[in-house]
Amino acid sequence: MKVWIPHPAGRALLGEVPPGVTVEVAEHPSRLPSEVAGVRFWVPPFLSGVDATALLGRLPDLRVVQLLSAGADAWAGRVPPGVTLCDARGVHDVGTAEWVVAAILSQVRGFPAFALAQSRREWAYDRLCPTDELAGKRVLIVGAGSIGAAVRARLAPFEVTFTLVARTPRPAEGVHGVDELPALLPEADVVVVLVPLTDATRGLVDEKFLAAMPDGALLVNAARGPVARTDALVAELATGRLRAALDVTDPEPLPADHPLWELPNVLLTPHVAGSVRGLLPRAYRLVAEQVRRFAAGEPLVNAVSDGY
Repeated sequence: MKVWIPHPAGRALLGEVPPGVTVEVAEHPSRLPSEVAGVRFWVPPFLSGVDATALLGRLPDLRVVQLLSAGADAWAGRVPPGVTLCDARGVHDVGTAEWVVAAILSQVRGFPAFALAQSRREWAYDRLCPTDELAGKRVLIVGAGSIGAAVRARLAPFEVTFTLVARTPRPAEGVHGVDELPALLPEADVVVVLVPLTDATRGLVDEKFLAAMPDGALLVNAARGPVARTDALVAELATGRLRAALDVTDPEPLPADHPLWELPNVLLTPHVAGSVRGLLPRAYRLVAEQVRRFAAGEPLVNAVSDGY
C-alpha cells in the first residue's frame, strides 16, 4: 500500500515501515508524487484547510486520513464513508501549553507595554510599575483534554488555583460541564479556551461569556478563531475592561485594518502555538505508530467522532 506524507524529512522520521508499505512525499494536493491508485493512508499538510479536502474524492483506495493538527474542523463531515479520520491529539500539547503560559505571563507582567517602551528607548519604570502577578490567580481552563492537562501541569508551580471545564462533566476528576460556565466565569482571573471547533463550540465566547468575566480578567484563546465571536471580542475589549491573548482569530489571517490590531490590551500571534521545532518528530512518531497499526489490522488511535 502507498502512504502519502507531506514532508521530505518525514521519510527518515518514520523509521522502518512495515513490509509492503511504500512511503511517498505529497507536499501539496496540487502536486502529487504518483498515481492516486493504491494510496490507502494519507497525511495532509499541516493546517490544511477545506481546499485540501477536495483531494478526498480522487483517492479511491483511501482508508485513513491522519491529520497533523489537533483540530479536525476542516475535515469532519467531509471524509467519505469507509475512511477513518484521525487527529494529532497529544502532538501539540507541549507547544500549545508553552504558548499559553508565555501569553499569560506576558499579559500579566505587562511585557507588550515594556516592549513598546523599549522601541521608544523609554525607561518606563515609573509609568508601568507595579505590574500584576500570576501568583494567586484563579485559572479557568475551558477544554480539559490533553492540552488542558499540559497547561495545568506547567502553570501549577506558579501558585495558581484551577477550575476545569469539559463538554461532559467528570465529577470524580473535578471537571465541570460546559453548562456551568455562567457560574464559573465570574470567579476566574484567567480564562484559557482550548476546545475544538464544532457546531457546539462555535461562538461559545460571545457577549454573555465575556460579560460574565470579572473586571481585569484575561481571556486566552488557543483554540480556533470561530470559537469566539469576533464582533463581541472587539466590543468588549475596546472598553478596556478585559485583556486578551489571542493565537487564533476569525478571520485568519486578520486583515491589516482590523480593530483588534490597535487594542493595547490585546496580544496577538498568528496561529503559532503549535508551530515549534519539535512538532515534526512528535508528529511522525504518531504517524509511524498509526501506519504500523493500520498495516497490522489493529485499531487506530485518535479517531475523530462528532468533531472530537
